[in-house]
Amino acid sequence: MRNRIMTAALVLAMVAGLCIDAAAQARGGAAGGRGGGGRGGRGGGAIPPLLMTTDAFEDGGIIPERYAGRGGNVRPGFAFSNIPAGTVSFAIVLQDLDVAVNGAEGVLHWQAWNIPAKPGGIPEGSLPEGSVVGTAGVGRGKYFGPGAPAGPRYHHYAFELYALSAMLDLPADATRDQLLAAMRDIIVGKAAYFGRFRQ
Repeated sequence: MRNRIMTAALVLAMVAGLCIDAAAQARGGAAGGRGGGGRGGRGGGAIPPLLMTTDAFEDGGIIPERYAGRGGNVRPGFAFSNIPAGTVSFAIVLQDLDVAVNGAEGVLHWQAWNIPAKPGGIPEGSLPEGSVVGTAGVGRGKYFGPGAPAGPRYHHYAFELYALSAMLDLPADATRDQLLAAMRDIIVGKAAYFGRFRQ
């Protein structure tokens, strides 16, 4: 009888201990969930994302005529921040996401690569020395701004920025697919900036 009582007491103590431990873990997990947003489960603190910004228009806003293909056709300038360590160059792709002519990809309006990392951005209408402007797409080697026709809805345009750990050995007539393939293994960061436009 005495052994049964001691065994029962031992089992109760073990169950109580497990319950206390589970409660503590739940509290810790909840606290971690509240304080660990954006950490990506790495536990080493938040990694600042690569950012691109412009004064030309708000992210997601309406693109002014100055930057449109049938307007001034001036390429907006962008500032880059939170540049990842090891970044040597940048590549940028501009596409109309609402039109698919060949395949599922949007219409390519402009692409450039080997943009040096040091300036931390690109000025309006020009690129730093050494940059390569691709001749593929509707721009044929020049920036071609948004050109969506008049209608009930806006087209959405994406400026996609890639931080790369090396320069690219690509001819100017490289396609978008060739550009993406060439930089696939050297991408150290990515950002995007969106705008809307219609005539």
